[in-house]
Amino acid sequence: MNTLIQTNDQSHTVISGRFQEPYHSKFGAIQESLHVFIHAGLEEVIFDFPVVHVVEIGLGTGLNPLLAQISGTKTKTKIIYTAIEAYPLEKELTDQLNYAEQLNVANDILQQIHACQWGDFHDFTDLFTFRKIQTKIEDWTPDQPMDVIFYDAFSPDVQPELWTATIFKKLFDHLQPHGVLTTYSVKGTVKRALKAAGFRVEKLPGPPGKREMTRGWAKQQK
Repeated sequence: MNTLIQTNDQSHTVISGRFQEPYHSKFGAIQESLHVFIHAGLEEVIFDFPVVHVVEIGLGTGLNPLLAQISGTKTKTKIIYTAIEAYPLEKELTDQLNYAEQLNVANDILQQIHACQWGDFHDFTDLFTFRKIQTKIEDWTPDQPMDVIFYDAFSPDVQPELWTATIFKKLFDHLQPHGVLTTYSVKGTVKRALKAAGFRVEKLPGPPGKREMTRGWAKQQK
């Protein structure tokens, strides 16, 4: 059974009954997502392009697309967002998430993220187009170039099959030359798999409660 809990920054996360891991850091769900995926990932390209394609591996609670939508609205950037999710959360749980309240925004975007039909693109606003695909990442092939990848699968300890050079290479091959991948994991096997797939890998300071995180670039340094 999935369980809703409150994290240290008062925002919710979910403990997965299937994997026995939290979807977000217990030290602060919103803090972690802002740090790892928005500041270290999306903000690396959002100021340079009028349209940004984001792919998320692991939709989960919907927090990351909500934060991406907020960022795109602030910068007047069109965000086209695709989320891959194999095990969707139940509506009874997603209806309780307090992200909109904590972020002081309307709750309609988060509701639409969870309620919309799988597989199709949906224009939630003029600046935010969203699609979610219910499948395993191993069975999915990107169908458009990507600018940003949020790699937010459960940890390599419980889902090692999702942190391989084969999967990272599939993503790398569809990443724009300026593209970036961010993830919370700094495990050695993950960094080696990213490098084997072609990424230029760097360690960055982590969010509260975690010393480091990982970022991978498509373009190699000269």
